[in-house]
Amino acid sequence: MGITSAIVLFAVVWFMVFFIVLPLRLTTQGEAGEVVPGTHASAPADPQLKKKARITTLVAVVVWAVIAGVILSGWITVRDLDWFDRMTPRAEQAD
Repeated sequence: MGITSAIVLFAVVWFMVFFIVLPLRLTTQGEAGEVVPGTHASAPADPQLKKKARITTLVAVVVWAVIAGVILSGWITVRDLDWFDRMTPRAEQAD
């Protein structure tokens, strides 16, 4: 795995974890009782984005390290995941 692949993999993992962490311990404006005019009552009252970004980064580093370790060890390869190619008959396999 090259450096670009590692960075892209980390970015994908980070955003997936971020979207999971965002709604955790969320207090809406409706629950807080202070709805700002022009917003929905379900809008977050205090999103705590810095805290959630830190939590996301810590979890994403662990998840990324596990995935990168599996990829670099060769335990699972692209050929293992290429199930569509296995289903397609080839001319050289027909002989």
